[in-house]
Parts: sequence; structure tokens; C-alpha cells
Amino acid sequence: MDGLLALLNTSSVLDGAAHDELAEPARGRRWMTEHGGTGTPAELERVRRARDLLQAVVRREQPRSALGPLLEGVHRKPEITEDGLNWVLVGDRDSRLAVEMVLAFAEAEERLPGRLRPCENDECRLFLLDRSRANRARWCSMAACGNREKARRHYERHRPPS
Repeated sequence: MDGLLALLNTSSVLDGAAHDELAEPARGRRWMTEHGGTGTPAELERVRRARDLLQAVVRREQPRSALGPLLEGVHRKPEITEDGLNWVLVGDRDSRLAVEMVLAFAEAEERLPGRLRPCENDECRLFLLDRSRANRARWCSMAACGNREKARRHYERHRPPS
């Protein structure tokens, strides 16, 4: 699930400027190889598409069914090893990383329903996976977005009337 969160957070806003770690091919290749991908141009295209769809699904701008086309032609094959039963993903090599991210999303939704969500700071495009007991996390980072939002609300409450 950490890889999924890392993928969702490859596009962000820093100091009001949008940044996309997958926009530049060299940085995209580096990100993909760090996360188990091959780094091919075709894989980069598929990972970008998966990221954009996953972000839209998590933000509830698209239904979950929008992820279906990313899984076409893919299946899992059982494989017995000395360690036990493993399920091997079978499909287009350049689609594997994107498919793994969709499967990680499905697992997060099953194991931690409703806990994968966008940061509540309107100026932030990051996502969080709330692992807290109370399920009340609202910001990607308390140090950054949380403090800004609390300071903004405090200022609004205590601003002198105009």
C-alpha cells in the first residue's frame, strides 16, 4: 500500500506550483525502477494513466469501474515454491506496475475501507492513508497542511471586523 500512496503522491503542489514526478521521462523511469518497474516508455504511459485514474477514483470524481480497463488481459497464476503458494501476475510486462497499483488500491479498500483519501487542504493535491484508530486524519501532514489549515481557521475566527 505504500507504493500506491507513493504513486498517488507523484503529483503535488509545492509553494503554489504543480509538480509531477512522472512528467519528465528520466524522473519517471527512476520512480518506476525504484518501485519495481522496468522504466520503459510504455510502462511510464500506463503508470501515468493508472495514477490519474486512481486519483480521480479516490477523489470520487470517477467510479471504481473506471479502473477496469487497466486490468484487461491480466490474470494471476498460482506457483508453488519452497516458501509455499505464490500468485504470479501474468500479462503485458509494461502493464505490471500499473496493475499492481490497482490491486493495491483494491486491497486498501478491502482492508481499510474509506481510509485512503485526499488531503483536506484545498491547496494540496496529496493523499493520505489514515491508519489512526479513530479514522479522523484529515491532512497529508500535520506539520504542513494541518498547521496551515488550523492557522487559517484561527485567523478567520479572530480577524477584526472590516
